[in-house]
Amino acid sequence: MDNPFQLITDAFAPDYQVNLSIQGLDGRIMLTLSKSGRVVAKRMISAEQRNDPKRLKRLVQSIQFGIAIEQGHSAVAILEAMTDGDSRNPPPPLVKSRPRPSMGL
Repeated sequence: MDNPFQLITDAFAPDYQVNLSIQGLDGRIMLTLSKSGRVVAKRMISAEQRNDPKRLKRLVQSIQFGIAIEQGHSAVAILEAMTDGDSRNPPPPLVKSRPRPSMGL
């Protein structure tokens, strides 16, 4: 099995500062993502989530989805990109009430 800490770090490190800290003897860890000194996301990860590759992948996708929504991306476009299984990036955020360009989704 791949190192779950490395998988989490690799998923977010290009865009965020990643901090993983142990929270208890039961194996829980706290994931904190920061950018420019501001906390962007904070999630508790159970030992079960961390040790199950499928659950860990869903957790990472969930966090990415939440961040994208907060940044103004289209939830439908993000879900379509996630379920397509390809490496499409989320559409650009809405800029000053102008519609986003179509990505051919």
